[in-house]
Amino acid sequence: MVKVQNSGVNSINSRDESPRPPATRRIRSFVCRPGRITRAQQRALETGWQQFGIETRNEVLDLNGIFGRHAPRYLEIGFGMGDGLMEMALANPQCDYLGIEVYEPGLGRLIHQLTERNISNVRAIRGDAVEVLERCITQRALDGVFLYFPDPWPKKRHHKRRIVQPGFVSLVCGRLKPGGYFELATDWADYAAHMLKTLEAESGFTNMAGPGRFPPRPIRRPFTKFEQRGRGIGHGIWDLVFVRNPSH
Repeated sequence: MVKVQNSGVNSINSRDESPRPPATRRIRSFVCRPGRITRAQQRALETGWQQFGIETRNEVLDLNGIFGRHAPRYLEIGFGMGDGLMEMALANPQCDYLGIEVYEPGLGRLIHQLTERNISNVRAIRGDAVEVLERCITQRALDGVFLYFPDPWPKKRHHKRRIVQPGFVSLVCGRLKPGGYFELATDWADYAAHMLKTLEAESGFTNMAGPGRFPPRPIRRPFTKFEQRGRGIGHGIWDLVFVRNPSH
């Protein structure tokens, strides 16, 4: 059973933790398309979700209670099939990892792997990342947030659906501890430029590569199928690492 703490819903545009009225309807950065789920994935969801899964609610998660310890905490937004999240968790057993995903096959595959390999430092959250950050994660709760190869929504008329927007960046910043980092990657040049401009406009963040610059690929970032696919069609890869300012 997931433990929660009573709390009001936080506004995406504020780091104040006081209750807020329900937000107006916003444009989501994803579309829930039905995906083919295997029998093993479905069985994992049915038998392993209670242990490894978290349903989103309008209450703050008690992460110490969920993991049964105090530890550095990291969040991956949109973990896909979970390979990168598993790789990070196995390499860093002293840390706890949360992964947010909306697609059933990815959730099922991750739960299956966690069950098969008896990995205790990962939990999967089914839901909208913005809503999870607003409602379920407290201020300064995370040591790092990862957003690798989010949907680029390449058509100009769809750019408003891109998850990296000023309000989202401010929300992530507020959930990071001072010194915590927000790490992103994309294989779309115009999205990389948009990410860079948007994050550098957030006063709570500092670009670790320097103003207007992209860093080399961080060693800790796993390779993903989206990266391989991008390279396969001739796309470049752009990484970004921003750190929350200690004084902010």
